Order: sequence, then structure tokens, then C-alpha cells
Amino acid sequence: MSGFVDLHCHLLPAVDDGARTLEDALEMARALVDLGFSTVAPSPHARPEYASVEVVEARLLELKAALERERIPLTLGRNAENVLDDTFLRGLGTPSARMLGVGRVALVELPYTAPVPALPDILFRIRTKGVVPLIAHPERCVEFERKGRAAEAVRAGAHLQLDVGALIGRYGPMAKKLSRTFLEEGLYAVAATDLHGPVGARDWVRRSLDELRGRVGEETYVRLLRDNPSRLLSGESLESDQD
Repeated sequence: MSGFVDLHCHLLPAVDDGARTLEDALEMARALVDLGFSTVAPSPHARPEYASVEVVEARLLELKAALERERIPLTLGRNAENVLDDTFLRGLGTPSARMLGVGRVALVELPYTAPVPALPDILFRIRTKGVVPLIAHPERCVEFERKGRAAEAVRAGAHLQLDVGALIGRYGPMAKKLSRTFLEEGLYAVAATDLHGPVGARDWVRRSLDELRGRVGEETYVRLLRDNPSRLLSGESLESDQD
């Protein structure tokens, strides 16, 4: 199986806590291609302590050129991993907004260890600006340990992104448990790697993908890794989108 699309991957070199060097990025890209990915929308952290938009754009162009030079068949899109805070909310609808692909979707992350009681209101505010929030790795966030909270977020118009490594326990037993529960409940719109470095990538990503396929079957597996991510990247709606 090929043609997978990764919407959460820290592939750009020297912009955040992901790939450190261009060679790291190229090795990660080779691993992703070998595992069936044909498109990646690198998602550098949109935080003040990390690289600016200008640096990110330069790194994206450099990596595209290197991939072509090395004949690695991986297409890159635009993306960022945004902190779900007031700065992000104020920027929506302005040139400073860092969006996924053509700009209808924004990848957002919640705190890992702090609750977000205002989440429904925040999601509503995002949706009123015509943006669909794609919540990164909810299974790793304490907010979604609350029973029914993940389903509530989906009803509020958000999409949820599975970090495939959670299925094999990379982030501990709670994330493993929640990822499998949310998967069984059909709450995820897409699956992604959240890959940060090349060491062991082929092994753990392959095991994670095998676990995902075994749990959901081929049709859902392809939908989570290829069909839905591709549609979101190109600005198309999913059936669960709320207008």
C-alpha cells in the first residue's frame, strides 16, 4: 500500500525539536517513502522559541530541492503545529495564521498535562472563522482523559489526529489505552506519525502501522492514512465537517 499522507511530522531540519540536520531529514524521508508515504506536510512547532515563518519557508524549499536531488519521491506541503492559545486565535483569518495546505484546516495542540475547560468555546470560536481544527495526538493530552471529551470535541466540529505510535505504547499506558478506545469509537479523522527523528523510525512506525491496520481493517486504514489526510490538505471537507 502506498500514497499515504502524513499531516503531522517534524521533518524540516533545524527549525524545532524535530530533524536536526538535512541528512536527518533525508533519512526520515527515505523511511517514510519505504513505509508507503508519498506526501508529508511538515508541521514545525509554531512557538516563539522555535524558527520563524521565514526560516521555516527557507528550510522547506531547501528540503524540496534536496529530495529532488536525492531522487526521494516525497511531496511536501505547508503546515504548522499551533498552540491552542489566544495568539493563535487572534491570528486566524490574518496573514500570520499558519495553516495546513490551502488554508481551511489548522493543526493544533493542547497541553499534555493541563486541563482545558474552555475547549468547547475555543473550538466554536475557531469554527466561526471558517477554520476546521485538527487536534494533534488527543490521546496524549490529559484533557481527553475526561470521559466523553473527545467525542464532544468531534461534535463541536474538530477533527482528531491519531499519533500512531501511541498504539504500541510509545507514550505510555494511558495514551495507549485512549488511542485504542478512540479508534474503537471511530473518533479519529486521520492518522499521522509525529516523527521527530530518524533513529529507529522504520521499525516503530512500521509496527505502529501494522497495529493500526490490524485493529481497523484495510478500508479504515486507507481512509485514515491516505484519503482523509489528502482531502484535508487540499481543502476538501470530510463527511463529519460541520458548516
